[in-house]
Amino acid sequence: MRLLPRDKVRKIIDLCHEHGVYVSTGGFVERVIAQGSRAVDLYLEECKALGFDVVEVSSGLAPIKLPDKVAIVKQVRELGMKPKPEVSMMIGAGAGTHIVGYSEKMKLRPYAEMVKEVEAHLKVGAELFMLESEGITEDLPAKRWRTDVIKNLVKRFGYERWMFEASDPPVFKWYLKNFGRDVNLFIDHSQVVEFTAWRLGLWGDPDIWKGKDLSYKRK
Repeated sequence: MRLLPRDKVRKIIDLCHEHGVYVSTGGFVERVIAQGSRAVDLYLEECKALGFDVVEVSSGLAPIKLPDKVAIVKQVRELGMKPKPEVSMMIGAGAGTHIVGYSEKMKLRPYAEMVKEVEAHLKVGAELFMLESEGITEDLPAKRWRTDVIKNLVKRFGYERWMFEASDPPVFKWYLKNFGRDVNLFIDHSQVVEFTAWRLGLWGDPDIWKGKDLSYKRK
């Protein structure tokens, strides 16, 4: 949206709306906030003017203080859009930071701190949350995935409140098996076909045929 002319962005958003698809921003607020509070206000007003339905409020890279992040969430609501706060376990990670080895440089937040953030956003009207994969599943072997964090957040706040970042096929396969075909996942556009095939049980997962009679008996 930053590189395209405004009329092009509007046409794309209108096309999505014509087909019943809601449109969300990315986490660009992290770049905007470095220019000050007024820049954030102008950014949110422009999102509204362009027709965005959802505004992601992230702080994976930029260390935005929780009260300020909550204030942005509240402002999004007041403008008539839906906020989608990003909740991250890893501090200072996001975008392409894994390329330079974030696992060795970044700190992990306590689970209790994540809970505190979700509760603060709920109080000002947030309904949907993005769970970032850094520190949870991204670039980690399966045995080190923090599935305990995922399950505890779902148990505490409800399944329907979450969009889970699942950037690798083994990860979204885990989500499908544990939460079902309607799980709300954030995946790369290049993975849509593979994800849909697994979600619908068409092909791609040996478990689809487990326990089924696959014999061919001609009469």
